[in-house]
Amino acid sequence: MTLGLDKNRMLINGQLARSSSHEVFQSINPATEEIIGAVPNGTHEDLDRAIRAARVAFDRSRWSEDREFRIRCIRQLKSGLDKYRDTLRDLTVQDVGSPISMTRHAQLDDPIESLEWVAKLAEGYGWERDLGVARPLGISSRRVVIKEPVGVVGAITPWNVPHQVNLAKVGPALAAGNTVVLKSAPETPLCASALAQIANEETEIPAGVLNIVTSARPELGAQLVGDPRVDMVSFTGSTLTGQKVMANAAGTLKKIFLELGGKSACVILDDADIEMATMVAAFTVCTHAGQGCAITTRLIAPRLIFDEVVEATRQYMARLPAQDPTLESTICGPVISDRQRRRIEGYLDLARKDGAIFVLGGDRPARPETGFFVEPTLLVGIDPRSRVVQEEIFGPVLVAYAHDGDQDAIDLANSTPYGLSASVWSSDLDRAMTVARGIRSGTVSVNGGLWYSPDVPFGGYKASGLGREGGIEGFEEYLETKAIASPG
Repeated sequence: MTLGLDKNRMLINGQLARSSSHEVFQSINPATEEIIGAVPNGTHEDLDRAIRAARVAFDRSRWSEDREFRIRCIRQLKSGLDKYRDTLRDLTVQDVGSPISMTRHAQLDDPIESLEWVAKLAEGYGWERDLGVARPLGISSRRVVIKEPVGVVGAITPWNVPHQVNLAKVGPALAAGNTVVLKSAPETPLCASALAQIANEETEIPAGVLNIVTSARPELGAQLVGDPRVDMVSFTGSTLTGQKVMANAAGTLKKIFLELGGKSACVILDDADIEMATMVAAFTVCTHAGQGCAITTRLIAPRLIFDEVVEATRQYMARLPAQDPTLESTICGPVISDRQRRRIEGYLDLARKDGAIFVLGGDRPARPETGFFVEPTLLVGIDPRSRVVQEEIFGPVLVAYAHDGDQDAIDLANSTPYGLSASVWSSDLDRAMTVARGIRSGTVSVNGGLWYSPDVPFGGYKASGLGREGGIEGFEEYLETKAIASPG
């Protein structure tokens, strides 16, 4: 069914709204550089109205107490997204530049399906725990521990997988009984606007419970984080911005969840299946033009077979060119914007200055002639301490360097400020698991195993963030714990 997106509105207090300034901003198709739509350019006043609505809805309605109703609304949201899935698929390819094949997984279908998992979790969750009777200080007391929603959640989301992150925050936060103000990424505003319209027209979610603000004004993020009426901030984005969020939230001592950057390592051991390991490494870094925080962008291989690993990786990456995301065969589409492309090119210039060898890529492709494309790029011969190795590039750039045994591989994998994800390859599972346990990251894939699923907690160590999204742990991020004692 076709979703009439001519409205292109924000959702504030149960109404699809224009900006108070009547301004709009445009969405650009990253593959064609064409304008595909415009949405309201939300103002400080608009965000204030959204926060006020969320505060009133939490404090004065029964939303936080009526679990059955909340679960029904989550399922209605899933049904509404299902209803317009085909339209959302086309929209996602245009708004995000996502390869259409990815919309059948992390870009659309998987996030929609995850809402049913969230609903079932909320149905069976242990909201109360009886600790029985004890006699602290000689006073007989019955103790019970209860879980309650945090309150008003401010959610700030990125552009690379907007449906995934929007629903990973909105679903659990609402199912837990919170009200939400979602400030979406300005680079992918149509995805957020579509969610606003579907939630408004296809669900019974009460006014003020879910508010979605679109805006090209970056200062609105700081306003949302610093507002004392907001009880929690759930942020996904860069580590630098995450640090600013954390500092701003400190003024009101609110709860925060941060899912931040990554510089994840693919570790190949000397007994690994080289063909499989390099094929997956190449596929991973080219997926969605490398625009994923958990993508493995460092290849750490044994010194004795390093050249063999690099050549195999080069051959696989060469089969995955940057091309039109509407083609079913496309793995590497465009990057989100010219600004992001120039940022990637800045890192490639740094690599050249540092003496890196470009085994593959390093430029803009000759075809397509329009769009924000970057060639899949493989670099060797660069110091592991260099910025290109240490910092998140967020593009289809893989840096390869050698290790001298398992412990050295672990040390190199751990040698960046990040700790979001990793992969390990070995024909000896016990050996691979030992290395996996030694890597300081929130998720690890061993021999191609996939951790991506709504029941798996996702998040990072070190500069990759605080807390977890997904799984029971992710659901509990949106809950407070209260202990009550009565005479026993």
